[in-house]
Amino acid sequence: MSFEEEMEDLESAEDFLQYFELDYEPSVVHVNRLHILQRFHNYLQKASEGMPENEQAKRAIYSKLLERAYQDFVESDAQTEKVFKVFSMGEPQSAFVALGDIKV
Repeated sequence: MSFEEEMEDLESAEDFLQYFELDYEPSVVHVNRLHILQRFHNYLQKASEGMPENEQAKRAIYSKLLERAYQDFVESDAQTEKVFKVFSMGEPQSAFVALGDIKV
């Protein structure tokens, strides 16, 4: 089975961490699993241009990027890291619509 095929079988943050044999604290992953996976995805996108063809080298890069994504949430939290757009949207916006502008 190729590296890409093995990656396709992984579903959860725990699956990825175990696959790459990274030590992790279950309580950190439990609270931040989607954030860790999204950050990992973001790091992979940034690194995609210089990604080697060699599976062993690619596996090492993936492992380092996953470790980095996990460590981001060991050292910080989801609200501070703002991985998802909803965290960086700012305050709700309001708009004024005059009664005369409403048409039935």
